[in-house]
Order: sequence, then C-alpha cells, then structure tokens
Amino acid sequence: MIKKKNNTNYKTISSWPAEDRPREKLEKYGADKLTNAELIAILIRTGTKQKTAVDIARQIISEAGGISKLGRMTIGALQKINGIGLAKAVTIASAFQLGTRFSKQDINKDSPKITSPADVAKIYGSKLSLLNNEVFKIILLNSNNRIFKDVIVSSGHLNGSIVHSREIFKIAIDNLAAGVILMHNHPSGNNEPSKEDISITRKIVKSGEIIGIKVLDHLIIAANKYYSFADNGLI
Repeated sequence: MIKKKNNTNYKTISSWPAEDRPREKLEKYGADKLTNAELIAILIRTGTKQKTAVDIARQIISEAGGISKLGRMTIGALQKINGIGLAKAVTIASAFQLGTRFSKQDINKDSPKITSPADVAKIYGSKLSLLNNEVFKIILLNSNNRIFKDVIVSSGHLNGSIVHSREIFKIAIDNLAAGVILMHNHPSGNNEPSKEDISITRKIVKSGEIIGIKVLDHLIIAANKYYSFADNGLI
C-alpha cells in the first residue's frame, strides 16, 4: 500500500513569526496593511491539516475570480472549498454584506456636507445656543467633508484639564475620521474666544498635524452668533 506523503513544508500560522500572523499584524499596523487573503483568514480563523487559513483564503479568492466577485459567491459555492463549512461561509457572506452597506452609507447624499463655518452653525447653532452650560463637541467628517458623527467630549467650563487632545483624536481614529471640527458654546452670549479657548485650540491643531488628522475649524456658538477660528486666521 502506498502511503500518502505529508506536506513537510506546511507550517501552522501559530508557528509563524508574530509580525507575519494576520491578527497580530492587524493589531500592530492596522487593517489597511493586510492583504485580502490575510483579512479573509481572520474571518475564517482556522485552516485544515494541510492548509493554513491564509492558504484557504487565497483559494477562495481564486475560486471567486478575484476579490471584487467574492461577495457574489453563494453559501453553497463557498462550502465546496475544502476547509469551509457552513459557519465560515456564513461569516464571509455576512462580512461582505456589512462592507456593502457601509459603502452605501458612506456616500449617502443625505449626510450634511460642510463647505463653510455657516453650514456648521446652521446645523448645531440653535440647539447649542439654548444650553445654560458649556458643552464641547467634535464633529467627525469623511474624506468628502460630510458629517457622519458628532461626539460630546466634555460638559462644563472649558479648560485644559477637561479637554484633552488625546481623547479627541482617539475618537477620531476609532471612527476613521478624515477630519474634525471643534465646537463649543458660550452661554454668556459673547462669541469672542478667550485666551484659554485659543490656547487649547492651538494644542489640538498641533496634535492633529502630528497624527495626520486635520482640524478644519473651531466654532464658538453664542446666542444667534458664531465665531470661526478658521475665518479669523487662527487655524
């Protein structure tokens, strides 16, 4: 009887150098640094006795005819690939459906596009001007300058101990923002920036330059008026 030869070149992913393993690589360098096969390997998690998850992922892409066509593969077609059961096939299909929905949401024309400080004031001004306490917000924008989220960073008197650059840019990085707009209100009705407003803004702008996330403006809302740092040459 002829014995089947073992694949002596086969090595499990766990035996690879840490910097080459898909999960560790993603954690250290970010998802954009991984190949398509490595990203799919993270989804399917495990391989077989003869192939790693990355090997199987390459086969999936090949069977699909390229990454652009993978989303069209049915659950049944995916299951025909050795090492892909129902659970893994469903995971892949779900991931591609989420990607499709995210893509559609990202280009949603209903999302407000910011072309000037007046656009920001029009959207947020009336609500902020009614508050009796000071609120600091950041507005997150995509690469087309469309708002996709806004977050309250602090509530209370604006000072350096409450508003931190690290917190602002953690939010921006976690949400993959291309740019941010800072905004807070002055319940007093005076829209002129204080020395502390200017100092905090400069620190945040400088941090953004280092990180690579642009601070497009800082608006102060007061009564029915607003002050734009960008319009006044302070950004």
